[in-house]
Amino acid sequence: MTSKLDRRKQYTRMVLKDSLMKLLLEKPVANVTIKELCERADINRSTFYSHYKDQYELLYKIEEEIIEEMYLTLSQHNFTSESETLQLTKRIVEYVAEKSEVCQTLLGDHGSNSFQKRVMAITHELLIKKWTDENHLQLKTLKYVALFTVSGGIQVIQHWLAEGMIESPEEIAQLINDFTNKGLSFMNTSNH
Repeated sequence: MTSKLDRRKQYTRMVLKDSLMKLLLEKPVANVTIKELCERADINRSTFYSHYKDQYELLYKIEEEIIEEMYLTLSQHNFTSESETLQLTKRIVEYVAEKSEVCQTLLGDHGSNSFQKRVMAITHELLIKKWTDENHLQLKTLKYVALFTVSGGIQVIQHWLAEGMIESPEEIAQLINDFTNKGLSFMNTSNH
């Protein structure tokens, strides 16, 4: 009896998540009503409320799953050299490509800023740790450099998703890595 209940609970949560993600393609979470979410998921309101307080909690849970998966994926690696940093960037971009629909929605116009901030916090933390071990710069300076790098990387990934991921994850990772490690000077060598 318990496994049937667990499966039903899992199914309900899955259809609610899918329904919210589809609605977020159309409008921001603030404009999503519980009524339309339940209609889209084909469940009643009391079932929704037995799982989530509101649409914001549901969105938070979706974001949390992605963040946890991303963190687990990235924390399994020790990225110390430039080639390992490229592998880190490549792994992030590949992860985003694997979860492109969800990531595009969460990073898109109707997603919440909290997801982007949480992704930034994780990657910022990993970069600070890596760069603190490698460089003798002040922590304050490293924080600004990491913030600049992570913000730019997320903007590149958002644009790449919105444009239909024409370039491969490897190409995007290389672009982000080149810019991070060489700044604008990499453009002088890549145009030849």
